[in-house]
Amino acid sequence: MDRRDIIKSLSALPLAGAMYPVESAFASPSQRRSAAAAPTQNIYQTIGVEPVINCRGTFTIIGGSIERPEVVDAMHKASGFFVQYDELAFGIGQRLADLTGAEWGMVSAGCAAGMKHVTAACVTGGNPEKLVRIPDLRGFEKTEVISPRRSRNVYDHALRNIGVTIITVDTPEEMERAIGPRTAMLYLMANNEVPADGPFSLEQLARMAKPLNIPILVDAAAEDLTVPNVHLQRGATVVAYSGGKAICGPQCAGLLLGKKDILLSAWQASSPHHGCGRDNKVGKEEMMGMLAAVEAWIKRDHVEKEKTWHTWLENISKRLSSINGVTCTITEPRGLSNRSPRLSVTWDPEAFNIKGTDISEEVATTKPRIALGGTYLDNNGNTGVSINSGQMQPGNDKIVADRLYEILTRKNEKPKGMSAPAVETTGRWDVDIEFYSSKSRHSFNIEQDGNFITGSHRGDFTTRDMYGIVDGNEIKLFSSERQVADNVPFTFHGTATNDKMEGGIYMGEYIRAKFTATRYKQAPSPTNRPITVPQGQPLSS
Repeated sequence: MDRRDIIKSLSALPLAGAMYPVESAFASPSQRRSAAAAPTQNIYQTIGVEPVINCRGTFTIIGGSIERPEVVDAMHKASGFFVQYDELAFGIGQRLADLTGAEWGMVSAGCAAGMKHVTAACVTGGNPEKLVRIPDLRGFEKTEVISPRRSRNVYDHALRNIGVTIITVDTPEEMERAIGPRTAMLYLMANNEVPADGPFSLEQLARMAKPLNIPILVDAAAEDLTVPNVHLQRGATVVAYSGGKAICGPQCAGLLLGKKDILLSAWQASSPHHGCGRDNKVGKEEMMGMLAAVEAWIKRDHVEKEKTWHTWLENISKRLSSINGVTCTITEPRGLSNRSPRLSVTWDPEAFNIKGTDISEEVATTKPRIALGGTYLDNNGNTGVSINSGQMQPGNDKIVADRLYEILTRKNEKPKGMSAPAVETTGRWDVDIEFYSSKSRHSFNIEQDGNFITGSHRGDFTTRDMYGIVDGNEIKLFSSERQVADNVPFTFHGTATNDKMEGGIYMGEYIRAKFTATRYKQAPSPTNRPITVPQGQPLSS
């Protein structure tokens, strides 16, 4: 999912550029000229890590957003002093209230940490005797959080870490029946496109929850900040934002706005206080940086910002539209989340001998590295890539346009078809998996039909469908361990004989593992004997 917005940074570290080293005050003029002329690396390249041009959005895995100059300045100034943290939190809480119109504000160690602290606050009511017992909730009055199914997501681990039971409901009627004396909180992913009278609208949930004094937490991590806050106006008790997304604050900070009593209890559950939140430390520098980000956001010319984003996409579109057979379309953002324009670049994969997925992989793994948005096939069989401008930096548009132009105008060889299968894999297989620090025994049940495989993969806890291909003696298999709000993909790839497979496993965000599979051999029966089916029921057990 693409999110958030972009700001030109004061940083001396351009994504695809270089940074000159700081000159010594004692260097001679000739030494300084020599240093300036020498090729240099940016700080990431000095450790062998190549930066990425961000055409996707504020994803944490590629660094979130670029901090505003005001944020960098505030963090630098804050780093030179000691301060009492509770006093700092109270001062920032009041200042955020003054800026946003909310009753109170709090800075956390990221949005997810903030959600965790709010959940702890709703479970404990600010009682430290309860706080230090989390996640053991035995004896607690309130231990349940209710959420609509559409709001369940990988980030609600932050809530589950407190030890609460998540009750997932599919209809407002189910929600109303689920609410009771054990309900600590309602959790909702922000969705401003749901009308006030629509199912699971914030207004509807507030009508259910407020008479019972049940707080509502809204997760608006990827959204633009609104002042006055739209979610609080519609009935939320607390709304949580990511600092390192649209607001362009510190990547390791989050912003909570809402009721003062809940947020004071949430701060109590946060570091430096001991208990379940001690591991979510937020520094004084990030706290002041987050405050500076909110102040800068309120002052910023957002219309001019979006004009700049459009200009970058128009520059890329003009370059690529000159290629016969390539279509470029700019799509305007909807709602508050992921609010930046997007350029879709599409073409016929048969005419160009290359798919959007191929281009995304190529530019992600070769210099200059570029993170592109989603790749797809449309209803007409066209392939493509998408470019989000919200986190692009000045000059990136030319680099991206030139790179894609080069790929789409070169002669791309027609992809070769699969070779006839050199192995027969039908049957049951014992699969030994080597993770980074442990091993597991899984199993496959495979049906092979020429180059194609269907079957099942038994993991540590569940059995799920699996499909794959055999290309000569190379094998690729895919399965996915899906749960409510979670997904662990397994892409097995390697070589096979009729009795053995081995290779690697790509697991997406969970990185990689290794596997070896051997064909299952059933132990022979000790004797050949008939099986008798009794005519009556047993007379003893």
